[in-house]
Amino acid sequence: MKVLKFGGTSVGTIGSLRNVKRIVESIGEPAIVVVSALGGLTDRLIATARMAAAGEGDIAAEIDAMEKRHSDIIESLVATDRRNAVMASVGKYIAEMRDVYKGISLIRDLPEKTLDVIVSFGERMSSVIVANILGDARHCDSLDFIKTEKWFNKNIADRTLTDDLIRKSFGSKLEHTMVCGGFISRDRDTGEITNLGRGGSDYTAALIAAALDADLLEIWTDVDGFMTSDPRIIPEARVIPRMSFIESMELCSFGAKVIYPPTIYPVFHKNIPLKILNTNNPDAQGTLIDDSVQEMEENVRGVSSLRQISMVTVTGDITSNVAQINSRTFNAMARGGISVFLVSQPDCDSSFAVTMPESEMENAMTALRTEFAPELQSGDVLEIKSRSGLAVIAVVRESIRKIKGLGARLVNTLLRNGIEVMAVSDGTSETTIALVVDIGDVNRAMELVHGACFSEQQNQLLR
Repeated sequence: MKVLKFGGTSVGTIGSLRNVKRIVESIGEPAIVVVSALGGLTDRLIATARMAAAGEGDIAAEIDAMEKRHSDIIESLVATDRRNAVMASVGKYIAEMRDVYKGISLIRDLPEKTLDVIVSFGERMSSVIVANILGDARHCDSLDFIKTEKWFNKNIADRTLTDDLIRKSFGSKLEHTMVCGGFISRDRDTGEITNLGRGGSDYTAALIAAALDADLLEIWTDVDGFMTSDPRIIPEARVIPRMSFIESMELCSFGAKVIYPPTIYPVFHKNIPLKILNTNNPDAQGTLIDDSVQEMEENVRGVSSLRQISMVTVTGDITSNVAQINSRTFNAMARGGISVFLVSQPDCDSSFAVTMPESEMENAMTALRTEFAPELQSGDVLEIKSRSGLAVIAVVRESIRKIKGLGARLVNTLLRNGIEVMAVSDGTSETTIALVVDIGDVNRAMELVHGACFSEQQNQLLR
């Protein structure tokens, strides 16, 4: 049994929805289809809600435009005998939406609970429409089986309850293709509408696949799969046919925006294969993600980058105690809720560097100055300084240490071409070598690193 998830770009137009219909109906057996809201609709729902809270704009016109977009799709793609019923179902959601927006306009406030209701309309409408576009499909409401609980003021899935409800909702054998909305959920205790946050539709699909022990989870999007690098920067970049879960999550953590890593944990833990495919190019091979890494080629998997990065460097004798400075630095950053991308400790230098988003640099400086205040006073820490306007380039492959000397070769390649490397993390990770460069050099550095990793001559050296 397959679970297929179609993102907003896949259900955003009449043309892409025709592709969805062809893809699902070509499977030849019942499947579970998870859909996002129509492309761009969630952002518009949120923007309109904020307009209503501010008492600005023509809210009625915004709602009319959203209604027309859905009705145009229904008119074009839903069979005549179903059309009126689907129009009525979507019409109920539109009417409810008007009432909620009216309430926001009256009180001039937008509570989080109300915003959760607003954004839920996207998936509730799209899933009804898609279920009726497909030939022999049934609609099921995700609000009935995706349940959340409050955890440190955040809504997270109650896995035990959700898994049980998924199994009860779909049974042991599918008689028809089932369509549901991603992202949306209900609080297990209050019954209020909630959502699963960023990457929520992928997460819904992964939860369903894991609970039902699916054979495969397919994520249908607008790219042919994971690529060896960003094709907008590296035209020679090519699709990666196969990779491990760890490699996919690491590439995404360093800027490859194909999936949101936390959303695929349920299938990762169940070792259910995941495939990334292109709705607009369904014949493309795509990228298969599983854990048969021992059968895969021994080459670098991909090169990605993060921009708007800052680096904080600690200098002094304390850096000779690697275990202590690592532990204290990471603990200080964790207490401050600061994201750490990499650490670097050159062998020949009494310094320790850590990188984070530029937006968190000041907090990082404060956290480290507080943590190492005694050492700053005693002289064991000579200086804590920061530098912004940087980028991190990540080279990813499981067991990357097996490619002996790769980090040094990449650094030398950049230096020979006049690009300064501020820091390098080589040997601290089993999966990634990361290099820090000035943001003005990042595109050229990406080209050089990608070329070094993927040229035919270099591939022979790296195997």
